[in-house]
Amino acid sequence: MARHLITSAIPYINGIKHLGNLVGSQLPADLFARYKRGRGDEVLFLCATDEHGTPAELAAAKAGKPVDEFCAEMHAVQAQIADGFGLSFDHFGRSSSPQNHTLTQHFAGKLNEAGLIQEISEKQVYSHADGRFLPDRYIEGTCPNCGYENARGDQCENCTKQLDPTDLINPRSAISGSTDLEVRETKHLYLRQSALKDDLDAWITSKTDWPILTTSIAKKWLHDGDGLQDRGITRDLHWGVPVKNGDQDWPGMEGKVFYVWFDAPIEYIACAGEWAEKSGGDWERWWRTDKGADDVTYTQFMGKDNVPFHTLSFPATIMGSGEPWKLVDYIKSFNYLNYDGGQFSTSQGRGVFMDQALEILPADYWRWWLLSHAPESSDSEFTWENFQASVNKDLSDVLGNLVSRVTKFCRSKFGEEVPAGGAWGPAEEALITELTTRIRAYEGHMDKMEVRKSAAELRAIWAAGNEYLQAAAPWVTFKEDPEKAGAQIRLALNLIRLYGVLSAPFIPTASATLLSAMNTLDMTWPTDIKAALETLPEGHGFAVPDNLFAKITDDQRIEWQEKFAGVRT
Repeated sequence: MARHLITSAIPYINGIKHLGNLVGSQLPADLFARYKRGRGDEVLFLCATDEHGTPAELAAAKAGKPVDEFCAEMHAVQAQIADGFGLSFDHFGRSSSPQNHTLTQHFAGKLNEAGLIQEISEKQVYSHADGRFLPDRYIEGTCPNCGYENARGDQCENCTKQLDPTDLINPRSAISGSTDLEVRETKHLYLRQSALKDDLDAWITSKTDWPILTTSIAKKWLHDGDGLQDRGITRDLHWGVPVKNGDQDWPGMEGKVFYVWFDAPIEYIACAGEWAEKSGGDWERWWRTDKGADDVTYTQFMGKDNVPFHTLSFPATIMGSGEPWKLVDYIKSFNYLNYDGGQFSTSQGRGVFMDQALEILPADYWRWWLLSHAPESSDSEFTWENFQASVNKDLSDVLGNLVSRVTKFCRSKFGEEVPAGGAWGPAEEALITELTTRIRAYEGHMDKMEVRKSAAELRAIWAAGNEYLQAAAPWVTFKEDPEKAGAQIRLALNLIRLYGVLSAPFIPTASATLLSAMNTLDMTWPTDIKAALETLPEGHGFAVPDNLFAKITDDQRIEWQEKFAGVRT
């Protein structure tokens, strides 16, 4: 039994995430976790909320709540929404956890011992109106690279260029809006990433199976311009992990916290500790190679904007510690999902957000569309017309129609149990051959995390059953040869169970409905397809399920298109 550690990029606590965030990390990670569990592998699937840094403080201030109270409330909200989408985390943690505080301080101490932490005096923006230094995300202005007027002091959301606050044109305080800013001297700690450049380069170069998107971004950061830069790991904030050298105070760093991009990836490890505390599991066998993690395959899922931190900064932290921590084996990165001619944006409230999506349709509708249109090789775009067409054709016409026709016909002619009947003929053998080929291809795509190809193959597996049913026409056969019709329907009912098993990673709620209707808990992954289509014996009872997927009407599409045309307030 293989062991898989799976993490998805941890979402900021500052608000409910939009569908672009969902498909860029958590949803494909869940797809892979469900698939590997279905194949019988041991899986630990972890995620958490990213609770430190400027976004949390600003969002809390806007909500008029203490930041710790705000974070606790938003963690509960995000956990509930994740559950609504069927995200099967083994644990959904918090980067503000005691485990992450301790581990972040531990890593800082080890990096300092290795000579990889440097104290640097630097100029930082001070706001007279706010009476404080402004960390990067507390400063907004015009991006010098693309001209976007709401760029943040650490990164431009529009062009993704990494920035320093002093790079911004016409900077202003994100707290008060004041432009009465002054550059003053202050001290911060830097991680000497440049000292690990050759090690990081060799490690990334060895990952020949990684997506081009992942390696190209990493290599660009390593070699473009002046190459890999050292990175500040502390900030002048109140909310965060206090700066310590292991468990000792760090002279000169009083009142400062670790930068969110230093402590947030460490939460992947700390999250396993949180999971172990609740479950009684052994987290070290997943994360320490001297404790058994050498046989773990570790896969990360994220949007392309997170790639630099996961290919360079976090690995530098792990490598630089000199301790036997598990490094990631595969990083599955995604491009952006755009929204109806523009961009999804959490900060601007543009697009469909996860809670809104669940208010109008069940999760499986969204899961199917998002995964079957995942932005893997390039950016993709959500349009309501495409969403309607995909749901109606794939889910309703192909899968839902087969289930409805088979179960209702069987009930009317044979009753609510699997009918007896004659032997299979050439048509059934041809279907088994086709399904065997397609299911093996489906497995191959899923193993490689080729999300869109996996969805296309699954749809083809559904379509093969429809084509068989259309050609066999048991409703016609029944008039002349009821026994043969019984054999055809017996195969089709077993096909429904098989579809329930194969479809579970994509549409888990519908999968559970199919298995429940077929009166079985058998989720055995098919190795011998012919044997799989004989799982439900004659006489086995079943039920006719309600309509599996309702079609989206033109009126609904128009209503939703108008409802979400503006921005979320």
